[in-house]
Amino acid sequence: MKIRQALISLSNKSGALDFAKGLITQGVKLLSTGGTSRMLRDAGLPVTEVGDYTGFPEMLDGRVKTLHPKVHAGILARRDLAEHMNTLREYSIPTIDLVCVNLYPFRETVAKPGVTLAEAIENIDIGGPAMLRSSAKNYSGVAVVTDPQDYPALLAEMAANDGALSLQTRFALAKKAFVHTARYDAAIANWLTSLDPADQPQAFPDQLQLAFDRVETLRYGENPHQQAAFYRDPVPLAGAIANYRQLQGKELSYNNIADADAAWECVKAFDSPACVIIKHANPCGVAVGGTLVAAYEKAFQTDSTSAFGGIIAFNGMVDVDVVTAMNARKHFVEVLLAPAFSDAAREMLASKQNLRVLELPLARVHHTFEMKRVGGGMLVQTPDHFNVQAGDLRVVSKLTPTDAQVEDLLFAYRVAKFVKSNAIVFCGHGMTLGVGAGQMSRVDSARIAASKAQSAGLDLTGSCVASDAFFPFRDGLDVLAAAGAKAVIQPGGSLRDEEVIAAADEHGLAMVFTGVRHFRH
Repeated sequence: MKIRQALISLSNKSGALDFAKGLITQGVKLLSTGGTSRMLRDAGLPVTEVGDYTGFPEMLDGRVKTLHPKVHAGILARRDLAEHMNTLREYSIPTIDLVCVNLYPFRETVAKPGVTLAEAIENIDIGGPAMLRSSAKNYSGVAVVTDPQDYPALLAEMAANDGALSLQTRFALAKKAFVHTARYDAAIANWLTSLDPADQPQAFPDQLQLAFDRVETLRYGENPHQQAAFYRDPVPLAGAIANYRQLQGKELSYNNIADADAAWECVKAFDSPACVIIKHANPCGVAVGGTLVAAYEKAFQTDSTSAFGGIIAFNGMVDVDVVTAMNARKHFVEVLLAPAFSDAAREMLASKQNLRVLELPLARVHHTFEMKRVGGGMLVQTPDHFNVQAGDLRVVSKLTPTDAQVEDLLFAYRVAKFVKSNAIVFCGHGMTLGVGAGQMSRVDSARIAASKAQSAGLDLTGSCVASDAFFPFRDGLDVLAAAGAKAVIQPGGSLRDEEVIAAADEHGLAMVFTGVRHFRH
């Protein structure tokens, strides 16, 4: 279908001038509105103002511009129906063959601090969505353009086809337009239904609309009999796993992505060079050190058996020393993540064809919401981005922890946040010594953590321990003390806190409360 007349009305005018020039080169007549029309005229381009085209000026402070039969009939008329085309001729209405529209910046407006309801309302577009939906519905006769990134490809196709765009292209554009308007309306609905009686936005809207883009269909889900796909936010969060760039290796699986996310979020919690080894979404080895290779050497010691076939994340550039250390241990891993890899490291890794190597930016930002699907609904919460600091600690035991113990306690607590509850983490000198995860009883998690340290040949004498939630009884503390622990960090808040504190004093343990629980189910 040859493009003869186009209507351009844009809030985001990026690339619009070049696009308009390209259309004119193809012999296309231009209609436009408001600021877009002025921009085109100022550039010396021939353009007809929509008000002049319809015979009705823009009115009501721009609320009414394109809502006119001469616009919508020119868009909606079916080119394959003689009745429709006869009606256009009867009323002297030309067809509009291309509509290039993006919408008032509602999202940007409501993202500003202190925005009022009145300001938000004025940034709800009316004519724009109407034109987009009309054009998309009639894609058999109209090309609808919403994305500036599409401009060059469309001009190239027109140049190669005597000013025409194919039905396939028009259908693809129509689908993008419907997504564009759907997400625009979703943003409006989310914000408006979040308002309290004083018109102030709250964290959770009454009706929550979600939007994600499919990255790929995966081979299968957690198990081979399950189907799966990976979706990401339309604007991926900086530093999130969805921003990965795969440098080599097989396609990522459902479990690979889930575990890589767990590893990445954990390693971002540390400022010093850090290594995190994940297996089945649980850390099986975490350490910090003066260098990444030193951190890896320590992390691997925690549970070398579980580390086999795991996921490794680093928070700095991986160089040959790290790869050499992994090779020396014949350490097979599924996924390796880091903010960067040296050229020499990449060359060494290239021989491991099955190893998935992911590079992604390191940024410590968080989603607005975390979501978990349940039967018939969804649980939504704000993310757990609390990282305990020394100033947050309250000493509750007779003994006060040393500066070195405080450092290890903070490290252990940051690790415990990423361990499935109930979580117990032994650590010392910036490395995990034993990790107990996912048990129904906290005392069982303590026993498992101590047992794993023993199996790894790691001495727990003088170690520090983190518990992701309070000790409901003293028995868990008794296990820690028997294993050799000398300092404990926990949130506190149990009805038996005094009993637990007394046990700490009895065993000669230093104990601190954080006041913040880190359940991870």
